[in-house]
Amino acid sequence: MFPEANKDYSYEDCKATADWLLAQTDVRPTVGIVCGSGLGGLADMLKDQVAFNYKDIPNFPQSTVHGHAGRLVFGTLKGRPCVCMQGRFHLYEGYPIQKITLPMRIFKLLGVETVMLTNAAGGLNQDFKVGDIMIIKDHLNMPGFAGNNPLAGPNDDRFGVRFPCMSDAYDRELQQLAMDVGQELGYGDFLKEGVYCVLGGPSFETIAECRMLHKLGADAVGMSTAHEVIVARHCGMRVFALSLITNQAVMDYDSEEKANHEEVLQTGKQRAEQLERLVFTMVTKIEHNNNYA
Repeated sequence: MFPEANKDYSYEDCKATADWLLAQTDVRPTVGIVCGSGLGGLADMLKDQVAFNYKDIPNFPQSTVHGHAGRLVFGTLKGRPCVCMQGRFHLYEGYPIQKITLPMRIFKLLGVETVMLTNAAGGLNQDFKVGDIMIIKDHLNMPGFAGNNPLAGPNDDRFGVRFPCMSDAYDRELQQLAMDVGQELGYGDFLKEGVYCVLGGPSFETIAECRMLHKLGADAVGMSTAHEVIVARHCGMRVFALSLITNQAVMDYDSEEKANHEEVLQTGKQRAEQLERLVFTMVTKIEHNNNYA
């Protein structure tokens, strides 16, 4: 499996894709943003946009999920050069995990130093409410426990080391910056922090699974982000990630509640603007505050 899985995603292929993109735009991004379900509006805030459909980019995967647009958008936020993925890739779409994380390596070769990821997630923490924004401080990588890790297979030292450290995966200064910016913007009531657990999907979690994950220390559960974080850290980029809590995980057999994707997109609409403003403001501060740069 591994030689086949890695064949299309060599350093040279990533470099060719990055060079192709850099030849088509003058933007030299230092911040890379990944938009989760229903959160693609972040890309619309970019000025001087140059956008590419995923299907037009050499070696790039294509998104198949409703609520994920499938465009790579270059532009600036308050003069800060950024690149934004509108739509990401998931294990449940049938992609090899190396393909899901390929954009992170392309980000690196574009010159990106800081990656900011957003996702929609189910709340396991009983103190969380639908519409809360959770700053991710750590993750539980369930597919990784089962041997499905994006770094499996031969390691290319040009990207990073064979055994990368993950205890500092989520940048603490950026977490603090998010808290500070959140307080400034008046988001204190719904800005939380916690541990994100990734599962393969696409089926939502059973009640027993939710109870188990909660016992293991997960505050929220979703189907993305952790794979990208691992690859971003492997190649030395700083990482910040947010979950929008779009539904409360069902923990009780007497409950009539059911998780559904429409609910996820609906909550996304309601809170998206505030989440976008939080990320937008953070990006401008990363530039202006050398402690964070």
